[in-house]
Amino acid sequence: MADIRIDNYLNDAGFFSTMADDVRRGLASNPKRLQPKYLYDDYGSDLFEQITELPEYYPMREEGALLNSISRGLIASMAPSEIVELGSGSSTKTRALLDAGRSNGCLTRYVAFDVSESIVRLAAADLLQRYDGLEVYGIVGDFHRHLDKIPPHAGRRLILFLGGTLGNLYRDERIELLGQIRELLAPDDRLLVGFDLVKDKAVIEAAYNDSQGVTAEFNKNMLRVLNNGLDGDFDPDAFEHYAYFNTKESRIEMHLRPKSKQVAHLKKINLTVEITPPETIWTESSHKFTPESVREMLTASGLSLREWYVAPGDMFALALAGRA
Repeated sequence: MADIRIDNYLNDAGFFSTMADDVRRGLASNPKRLQPKYLYDDYGSDLFEQITELPEYYPMREEGALLNSISRGLIASMAPSEIVELGSGSSTKTRALLDAGRSNGCLTRYVAFDVSESIVRLAAADLLQRYDGLEVYGIVGDFHRHLDKIPPHAGRRLILFLGGTLGNLYRDERIELLGQIRELLAPDDRLLVGFDLVKDKAVIEAAYNDSQGVTAEFNKNMLRVLNNGLDGDFDPDAFEHYAYFNTKESRIEMHLRPKSKQVAHLKKINLTVEITPPETIWTESSHKFTPESVREMLTASGLSLREWYVAPGDMFALALAGRA
């Protein structure tokens, strides 16, 4: 059985410096906002895995079914030697592609890139049990800072960026990141990206306001991440989860709304934060797309759309892209 290699790049001084700068800038802005990557620590990653299994949360089901339907054909046509997954999580939905790659005999390495070391380790151990001889390489990092830590090619490469995660970024950020991912692609390599499509507002809003309150707990976890990273005293229970679909901007907006005036201190950066209703902290945007907006974005990033796969009812899509 192959060994697991996991490199963690989130314990360096650069991570604290980046977090400190992001938080100072974000909490001084109007409206106050924080980057969604700070929703995730080990607890946040576990909560998100729970969210993906909720009845209201359609993206995981739709994307998973779509992956199951295209995996054999995609692997047969491309025959990748390695799969690199950004935001890999538990790697559960990736198994359709891994199954096809191993059955085809082409796949020798899987690179899992995520912010949670514990979830990468659990996923890697499970994958080694399932796929004898598969090399699993884990990278714990921030894809805004650590894409250069992905190991050199082990043959033809398929990069995955699933779950609609790209939609958490704004247009300029998406184009910049896609441009960086483009540099990881050789001419015959491919990038498979998941896109949540524009659809009925009620369906979208229900996915971010689940009846069990898991998404609310996930949203509040950002305050715990700040407390732990910056020696803060935010009271997560003093805030409520607020999410709605901004039709004009085609995006879900997630906010933390204080129940009453709150004053918190982040001691490591000597910052005092005051927030009074109806002011909020904007924690995440999840943009929804059309085929036209996806094609335009890929073109602006130096990529070209090779295949477009759509779930029944136009609920979710996968775009296969290569270097233009």
